[in-house]
Amino acid sequence: RNNNSSGDCVIRAISKASNQSWDNIYWDLCDLGYILGDWGNSNLVWDTYLRNLNFKRHIIPNTCPNCYTVEDFCYDNPYGVFIIATGSHVLAVIDGDYYDSWNSGNEIPIYYYSR
Repeated sequence: RNNNSSGDCVIRAISKASNQSWDNIYWDLCDLGYILGDWGNSNLVWDTYLRNLNFKRHIIPNTCPNCYTVEDFCYDNPYGVFIIATGSHVLAVIDGDYYDSWNSGNEIPIYYYSR
C-alpha cells in the first residue's frame, strides 16, 4: 500500500510469498487475530496463518549469530519461497531475491518459513 509504512512488514511479506493482495492478507490476519484473541501481526497469529498455508518454520543455526545475513540466506537458497523473521522485521525471499520496502540485506535472520 504505502511505501512509507513500516508497521506492515508481516502483511507485505505474506502477500508477496503467497501471491495474494495486501488487502486480503490484512483482513485474513485481522479475522484470525480476532478468533485467537490477539493482534493480526502478532507472532501467534501470523505463525498460525502461515502454517494454515502449509508453510513450515525452521530455525537458522546459531553458528555465527552476527554474521549470517539475509543476503547470505538468499545466496544459500536460490530456489523456493521463504518468509524470513529477524526478530523485529519480516520479509519475503523468492528464488534467491529478497523483497522488502527497504534494503534489509544486512539484517540477521533468526528463523524462516518455507513452503
